[in-house]
Amino acid sequence: MARRGLVFLALLTIFLGLLVPSASAGGAVTRYEGQLEGARYLVLVPENWNGTLVLWSHGMYSLAYPEPDRIALTSQPATETFLLEQGYALAASQYRTVRGWSIEEALTDQTRLHDWFTRTIGAPRRTIAAGESVGAITATLLAERNPRRFDGLMTFCGNLAGGAAHWNSSLDLGYALNTLLDARLQLVRITDPAANVSRFVDAVQAATANPGGRARLALANALAEIPGWFDATQPRPSDVADQVFWQGVWDRFYRAGAFSVDRVALEQRAGGNPSWNVGVDYRRILAKSGERSLVERAYAEAGLDLGTDLDKLAGAPRITPDPAAVGYLARFGLPLGRTRVPVLTMHTVADGTAPAAHERAYAERVGPDGDLRQLFVNRAGHCVFTASEEITALRTLERRLDSEDWPSTRPATLNAEAGTLAPEHQTIFDSVRETRVTTTPAFARHSPPPYPRALPF
Repeated sequence: MARRGLVFLALLTIFLGLLVPSASAGGAVTRYEGQLEGARYLVLVPENWNGTLVLWSHGMYSLAYPEPDRIALTSQPATETFLLEQGYALAASQYRTVRGWSIEEALTDQTRLHDWFTRTIGAPRRTIAAGESVGAITATLLAERNPRRFDGLMTFCGNLAGGAAHWNSSLDLGYALNTLLDARLQLVRITDPAANVSRFVDAVQAATANPGGRARLALANALAEIPGWFDATQPRPSDVADQVFWQGVWDRFYRAGAFSVDRVALEQRAGGNPSWNVGVDYRRILAKSGERSLVERAYAEAGLDLGTDLDKLAGAPRITPDPAAVGYLARFGLPLGRTRVPVLTMHTVADGTAPAAHERAYAERVGPDGDLRQLFVNRAGHCVFTASEEITALRTLERRLDSEDWPSTRPATLNAEAGTLAPEHQTIFDSVRETRVTTTPAFARHSPPPYPRALPF
């Protein structure tokens, strides 16, 4: 009995340790971590808290990889350090379901964490909803559906056209690979995700090896607005073969999840297939695509007739959705553009995971009278920002919250401000060479193309 009692006390101590706040090594920031209804959370509150809370929503973690140990509070670690030094409190839930399309749980778990913060730390003077990638959808839905909780919204590299748009674009990619390159992919209702994703990778790699394959891969990628630019440290290449090669890199490392366990999990969650291409005119999609010129050049180099392949896409069997699953993805993945608080978004110009066209679709939903500003960074990559760019974006939103008007968002003004920050804030992660590199702020004017697919809502 004595030994059982010691074991019980040890387990109780471990459990309580998850719930009791502990000061950081420097003593300037108090750290709170634990679980709320099964969802891990992390909250950092500096001694000089300025009354502003940033509630961070993380992006989608793939089921193909282990759960991350660290709970992210910002996109860039240097941003987290800077904000704490400036007196911001930071909070994030890891959600009860950490990986996959877990927006349903995220909306509840983030709200619970905000309530916990108010009870435990105190009511924030100001709360900003923020998030990246799919987390940008979460943050936007939080602000739209809980207007009294939030004072501002800030999103990075968001899939703001919505979940249906995101998954349909990957379906278009796979449909073109099946039709034009005989990839033999299961696009929906996947029964063997490991074999399916292997076929996807093999088809993409094989296509990059010859002019005909490159032309058809360029067309498939253009339907999903996937750019021929991936290396964040270099300008966009001009050679057709190089651009299609980088499109293939986007495919293999960022789009493969649509043909794997992530797709299976989405359909299980939604109660069926939420994607379709019935009634889709692929000629019209290509005509609107920002990658159309690359396709035309690739077909010319290969000596192929683009019209013939577009006819094949028009005539191949189509995929219908399950209406209930479409409804699920609308409830847990569709920003309506009706946020009552000021909104600032930021996007790289070449993002193959969440193309910048998402920003145009969102702006059209918001309309010309909405309180929205959109910033663009002239760089390739998904969420590849410097801390200086993120900090400058937050400062821009804060100035709007402090007054009735937006400050200047001219690229030259933003770059000058970002450039004043310390060298440790001027780095990005180079995913090609897998290292951090120093760069310069790259805010730029950019007009994204229309979202290639006609949006369902």
